[in-house]
Amino acid sequence: MANRKQYPQDQYEKPVFNLPYQKIYLYLLLLGLTFLFIAFAIGYVYTRSANEVDQGVYLPPIFIANSILLLLSSLTVKAANTAYKEDETQKYQNALNLTFLLTTIFLVMQVLAWTLYKDALMGENIGNGKQYLYALSGLHFAHVFGGLPFLLYFMYVASVRMKEPVSVLVYFSDPAKKLHLELLTVYWHFLDALWIFLVLFFLLNMLF
Repeated sequence: MANRKQYPQDQYEKPVFNLPYQKIYLYLLLLGLTFLFIAFAIGYVYTRSANEVDQGVYLPPIFIANSILLLLSSLTVKAANTAYKEDETQKYQNALNLTFLLTTIFLVMQVLAWTLYKDALMGENIGNGKQYLYALSGLHFAHVFGGLPFLLYFMYVASVRMKEPVSVLVYFSDPAKKLHLELLTVYWHFLDALWIFLVLFFLLNMLF
């Protein structure tokens, strides 16, 4: 019988329900975040109803403009995946860099929105649930910001490894890199979808 100490990689690579552990952890994180957003949304509706407020929270136009930035970042991160699968070095790096740029602009614009519209968002009357817009957008901001180090890691490794033909070949044939890029893409698409939900939810509540 073989000594299991000879195979330390087993504890990391053994799948659960044919899924790598990393995917399980990511899906659990996204599931928890989904429930948290739903709970906040229900809390907002209850607060507005309990206070009998006819008009919903004012949604700053920058929030809507930011939706375009995130949708574009979804396209660029998808382009990075496509370039990775096709071994397109320059396209892959350009897509990662553009994703980082769009995401950074989104974060700056979000801080600008909070600053410019703080009086409208945090006025004396919070009975219509203004605090929920701050809480949800802040929660989303934190998770987007938290994803930047991983994106920067991909950019750094790509810049280091994309110099020699051999290192490029090794990079594009590495299954771990492929999995990590897939996880990053799922995370990015999820945050983009979550933002669209947030904007549409408060926009509909503002109109009706």
